[in-house]
Amino acid sequence: MHTAGPAIVLCTLNAKYIHASLGLRYLLANMGDLADQTALREFTIARKPQELADELLALQPLVIGFGVYIWNVVETTALVRLLKAARPDIKIVLGGPEVSHEWAEQAIVQLSDHVITGWGDISFPKLCRALLHGPQPLMKVITGEQPELDSIALPYTLYTDDDLAHRLLYVEASRGCPFKCEFCLSSLDKTAIAFDLDTFLAEMDALFQRGARNFKFVDRTFNLKVETSARILQFFLDRMCDELFVHFEVIPDHLPDRLKLLMAQFPPGVLQLEVGIQSFNPEVQKRISRRQDNAKTEANLQWLVQQSPAHLHTDLIFGLPGETWESFAEGFDRLYALRPHEIQLGLLKRLRGTPIARHTQEHGMVYATEPPYAVQQTGVVDAESVQRFIRLARYWDLVANSGRFGQTLDVLLQGDAAVGAFAAFAAWSDWLWQTTHKTHGLTPEDLVDALFDYLTSARGLPVEHTRQMLLADYQRSGAHARPHCLRDVLPRPLAPQHSKHTKQLAQRQAQHGRAVAPTH
Repeated sequence: MHTAGPAIVLCTLNAKYIHASLGLRYLLANMGDLADQTALREFTIARKPQELADELLALQPLVIGFGVYIWNVVETTALVRLLKAARPDIKIVLGGPEVSHEWAEQAIVQLSDHVITGWGDISFPKLCRALLHGPQPLMKVITGEQPELDSIALPYTLYTDDDLAHRLLYVEASRGCPFKCEFCLSSLDKTAIAFDLDTFLAEMDALFQRGARNFKFVDRTFNLKVETSARILQFFLDRMCDELFVHFEVIPDHLPDRLKLLMAQFPPGVLQLEVGIQSFNPEVQKRISRRQDNAKTEANLQWLVQQSPAHLHTDLIFGLPGETWESFAEGFDRLYALRPHEIQLGLLKRLRGTPIARHTQEHGMVYATEPPYAVQQTGVVDAESVQRFIRLARYWDLVANSGRFGQTLDVLLQGDAAVGAFAAFAAWSDWLWQTTHKTHGLTPEDLVDALFDYLTSARGLPVEHTRQMLLADYQRSGAHARPHCLRDVLPRPLAPQHSKHTKQLAQRQAQHGRAVAPTH
């Protein structure tokens, strides 16, 4: 009989500590009679695999279940290899989107004992019972059962007080998505299925009463059903407080007046909406099976920017089949004209199992063979242009999404009267790369000096006007070093000025954790 430690360990490697795995907590909540024999261990991908192996082996488990995702498959493979070398008898069970499709040739699958594809809430506990008590399962790869949602135990009591105080809390009112956008794994879902709303809101209230204030919904289509969305929004309005932060992903062309009225009641800094635009090109949208009313999308974005307190994080994808540099630029300009707070510029990735693969031959799609499987070139975008875009996206984050250069960005993107915003920023991006050959390690002060040099030399703007504009942005950002171009105009010494704007921006970006998808 196993008595040394937990017989079963649930484990995943998160991208950052702030991310708490919702998926593992679902599994733990549904372990039933095995719950007392099950432990949860979360690590980050930054740690050395040998350290993690030592910690897991010290627990002396019989079964380890790993959540495998696009961002941790390389590190998890190394960890599984170490575990199997040290203790071949440990049963390694894999689950998660990265091993649910195209699994046959994956090294991590070959190293492991079992794989559960798809949903694991019911199938993982069943497999563990068989592994511990027999009869031993005959199949290595097991198709996960998809039970009725009301038969699944919710995991929210498993968020610890430390989680509530220091980490993002991922929650979901529904699973699945009715839309078929071919770049997304959710396109494989038949539809969206909602949890019982009264039960879900009772769980949210319990979290709130325990002190939870950051709620990040992972629902793919929060505003799909207006009645449900309205009740959730009202739930948070009824519990409004200074620390509250709520994040939703919304479809852009469906925003009825009832939702607008509720959204308008939130104070600034509380409500964040992630709005996937991806492309404004109707031909590209049709090609990838994306249904989107562009006119309604623009109208709703305009309302959200101008009349709601919500912070808008919008998304565009570069490298979609048939989308040219010029077409993407037109879409960017169309979106930028609406002035959302952030525009995330993403590069297309061919996620395992997604239907986007059907366009590979016809549209000359070439993807990296290693995670995250980013597009390297297409039939209409060459490899050099993809690299140019990657640099541009990085610089856009530093200059635009950082919020540090509000006045300067407007001037930077004006460019020549005949040039759009995207082309103007691309010109700056090309200049910055040619000047520095760096995309990382650029400090805010480096950027201030680079913008000064570019705007006054390459663009020929008046020196003192440019200096004053950058000075205003720099002081508003709360920074307190001394960029070379501002040394003669900054007070001595410049005390730290961590403005309310800067603090709110930093908090919002930390809460959003936009670079990485949730562990779910």
